[in-house]
This record gives sequence, structure tokens and C-alpha cells, in this order.
Amino acid sequence: MEGVTFMNPGFFWLFLLIPILVGWHIWKRKQQSATFKISSLKGFGNSTSFLAKIKPMLFVFRILALSAMIVALARPRTVDISSKTKTTKGIDIVMSIDVSASMLARDLRPNRMEALKDVAEKFVEGRPNDRIGLVVYAAEAYTKTPVTSDKGIVEEALKSVKYDNMLKDGTAIGMGLATAVNRIKDSKAKSKIIILMTDGVNNTGFIEPETASDIAKEYGIKVYTIGIGTKGMADFPYQIAPNGDFLFRRMPVEIDEQLMKSIANKTGGKYFRATSKNSLKSIYEEINKLETTEIEELKFYDYDEKFRPFALLALGFLLVEVSLRNTVFRSFI
Repeated sequence: MEGVTFMNPGFFWLFLLIPILVGWHIWKRKQQSATFKISSLKGFGNSTSFLAKIKPMLFVFRILALSAMIVALARPRTVDISSKTKTTKGIDIVMSIDVSASMLARDLRPNRMEALKDVAEKFVEGRPNDRIGLVVYAAEAYTKTPVTSDKGIVEEALKSVKYDNMLKDGTAIGMGLATAVNRIKDSKAKSKIIILMTDGVNNTGFIEPETASDIAKEYGIKVYTIGIGTKGMADFPYQIAPNGDFLFRRMPVEIDEQLMKSIANKTGGKYFRATSKNSLKSIYEEINKLETTEIEELKFYDYDEKFRPFALLALGFLLVEVSLRNTVFRSFI
């Protein structure tokens, strides 16, 4: 029987009694059979009746009843297992993304910003039990999405991230970090995480990155920092052409790695350098492993007992055997 388990499989050892009972029954019948020697049986003809021939069926019914009873005692049953997961200790995460014009540099394909959006979206998809928010910054910073468990909202916000010439250009790392801290500081989650991404050096903003990192540490917020950009030269946008497209030229890549390492170390996080889209993907995978959410899985077992049909079958065989023994075969016993 497919999907059937037995609660008491040890009772199947009782099947070893059946060959013993059969042997004992055969031996007993031989002992009870009288022998009478005569010179010839021709005069008797075929004197054995039909009832006498099928009388051994009484023992067969008894064996069948015993077999069905053994199966019933083994308690066959099927089980329907359903599970429910519950986040016992979740994590709140804010991604703070640099959206200055330099994020359009083409050392990551198709550019730094698009590569980051693609990888970050997959990271969000891989954190179904956590709340995630989104902050963007250039010379200024603002919250694009507050911390939420609705991944659809976060993913749509990520897709809409782009260079915004309405924002004053520049890289205010302190502003980006401080805004992220403000979004998550009052969280009651087990862990509070900020992923701070930039491709340059802090050159503007009225909040110093060191001050922002001190505040993060005070609130128990861990900051993972990511420097985005190849080492050496890259194609940077430097001017907008009359048709609205950016013009690019080769320029050296400058990332304040010392500052990014200092922020990460101070808050208990880690600094990463993403020189390609693949390395950026690896960084997010490592953060994903470092920050795991505790999940409680509740399993519900619904058992459907199947022993009753076998018990009834055993009773039926016994009733048939007893009825036949006391009616049809009574004169043969």
C-alpha cells in the first residue's frame, strides 16, 4: 500500500507462527487419521464427499483471520504532513545606494548602477523572511522605501533607481549612512543591518561619515560597506551631449577604501570591493550567508488509521469459520 506506515511493525514477527501452525495442523490430522488395511478399495468406489474435500478450508479461514489480525495489530496508517514556517528572529536591512553620476561608469556592465540593481534585486528575492528598506544618496539623501516586508514594493523601487539630475551631484557618504540609520534605529528586529554602497569618496554633505558610523554603532547597527568600481581606469560620464546622452572619457577610479573599512570595522560589519558584476554578486551571496534569519518550522501530522478494515476482515473470517464448523461441517468434526 503506497504511503502506508505501521505504528507497531514488530507484530509482523507473528507471521513466523503461521508455518508452525500449518505444520502442527498437518501433523495433528495425520495423528487423528485411523488406518485400516484391506486387500482392495475397488468395492468402495469414490466414497469421499465434496464437503470432506473442502473441510481444510476451515483451517485456511483461521489462518487468514490470524494474518488479518496481525496486520491490524501492526497499526497501518497513512499520514498527511503539512508545515508552517514562522520567523522567530528576523533581520531588518536597509540598502543605501550611491546614485551620483559616477555610478553610470561602464567598468561594470552595462554600468555600475544597472549591475548593482540587478544583483540587489536577487538579494531581496533571497530574503523572504526579512524586512528591507531602500535609501538613495548623492550630495543629498532620501528614503526611497521604508523598511517593509513587502518585497514587491522594494523590487519595484530598486527598478526605478536611476541617476537623478534633480539631486545635487556629489557623494555624501555620511548623509547616505545617517539616513539609513534613521530608518532602522528604532527597529525591534534581532539584527539591524545597513548595506552601504559607493563608488567614490566623501566630498559633500553636512554629516561626516565618522559621525554617522558612531551613531550606527550606538544603536547596534551593523554596516556592510561595498566599494564599487574596477581598479585603475574606467569610462566615466563627464558631460551631457545636446541629444541628452552622456559623453564618456577614461578617468582613474577613486574609492575611499580606508573610510569604508573604518565604518565596517567600527560597527562590526565587513568591507567588500566589487570590481565586476560577478564579484558584486559574490559579495551579496556572502552577506546573505553571514546574516541568517532564524526560522521556526511547525509540522502538523494528520494520521488516518487503516487497521479497522483488517480487524473487521479478521472477524469476518473467524465468523465464517465458526459458522461453517457448527453448521455445514458439524457432522465431520
